[in-house]
Amino acid sequence: MRVFDGGLLAKPLIVRFTGDMRSIWKGAISFGLVSVPVKVYSATEDHDLKLHQVHNKDKGRIRYQRKCEVCGETVEYGDIDKAYEEGGRTVVLTDEDLESLPVEKSREIEVVEFVPDNQIDPMLFEKSYYLEPEKVGAKPYQLLRQTLEQTELTAVVKFALRQKSRLGALRVRGNVMVLQAMLWQDEVREAEFPILSEAVKISDKELKMSSSLVESLSTDFTPEQFTDEYQLQLRQLVEAKLEQGESVDTEATFGEAPEEEGGGAEVLDLMEALRRSVESRRKGAKAAKDGDEKEEAPEEKPAPKKRTRSAG
Repeated sequence: MRVFDGGLLAKPLIVRFTGDMRSIWKGAISFGLVSVPVKVYSATEDHDLKLHQVHNKDKGRIRYQRKCEVCGETVEYGDIDKAYEEGGRTVVLTDEDLESLPVEKSREIEVVEFVPDNQIDPMLFEKSYYLEPEKVGAKPYQLLRQTLEQTELTAVVKFALRQKSRLGALRVRGNVMVLQAMLWQDEVREAEFPILSEAVKISDKELKMSSSLVESLSTDFTPEQFTDEYQLQLRQLVEAKLEQGESVDTEATFGEAPEEEGGGAEVLDLMEALRRSVESRRKGAKAAKDGDEKEEAPEEKPAPKKRTRSAG
């Protein structure tokens, strides 16, 4: 089954909505004269431990106040408007002004074209949203989903969300359609580094050795095998402080700290570094293979001892 990046999964990917998911917006996908009413859900969430700021002397919570530079009063969110300044003049834009824009009133996810999956630069991708069909739109939703899946095309769409006109990519992820908000082309900076214009000679040997290293590291991408080590260690540190107080023994909590790299590190030429890297990978792969074979091999029973008659 085709997933978000056009790859294949060994098993069909089923996306299930959990009970705590709430739709953030309602609208309709429109392509041609077909309209598909949908609910929009945030497809991602932040897993970081939530930290706040405190005064280091007395642990008092630090809170920020919105103060007016003219009258010095603390201002509530409801009394704040947006503004734009140009040439010393300030234009104030109220919520009513912003809501009056025609594009802001639109609840349409308009399909403007269909393109091959690999033609969209991943650099343009922003936040992802799941689209759930309303009951009356279940059939056209499934029709569009299956069409995208079979043709291996991505729908380029235009929509407005949270006071911003957006470009988006409508794709298939398992049994659900995903709306991927995109940057506009002029929001992506061009990389202009003079050093990349300088001529660099790469030998055939270096290229071959580099390819061998890449090949030894090549595998199928399985995101489940990766973990956010910083967040795990941060949570471990918080739990240790809750148990032991402020004077935490970090070495006892995390073990002996690894030596910092750099400084007096040995400098190797490129070919030597590549050679050692390939050799290290081969040794690691062989050790892993030998370990697997050891686990799978049946346990051998010791040969029975021969009995000998005692003399006399």
